[in-house]
Amino acid sequence: MSQAAAKTIRPLGDRIVVRPQEREEVTKSGIVLPDTAKEKPQQGVVLAVGPGRVLDNGERQPMEVQEGQTVLFAKYAGTEFTLDDEDVLILRESDVLGILS
Repeated sequence: MSQAAAKTIRPLGDRIVVRPQEREEVTKSGIVLPDTAKEKPQQGVVLAVGPGRVLDNGERQPMEVQEGQTVLFAKYAGTEFTLDDEDVLILRESDVLGILS
């Protein structure tokens, strides 16, 4: 059997695929918090972008977010899934709070 090819995903509409960035949580006194005590990451790198939302008049609204950008997103936004052993999120562009530069 041949090796399986790497999977890719193409989001639809106004959705984006984001790789959440884990931050090491250390208290002011220097204690490293375990994964169970950490909050969910709220920033990540955009891996893929959909074509944009279709408006009522039939035109497509272009996406403001682009691949490769680091974004901040709502705490419990999106759908988590695993793609090629990597945890990623699919979010709506409206779940993005800002773009880090």
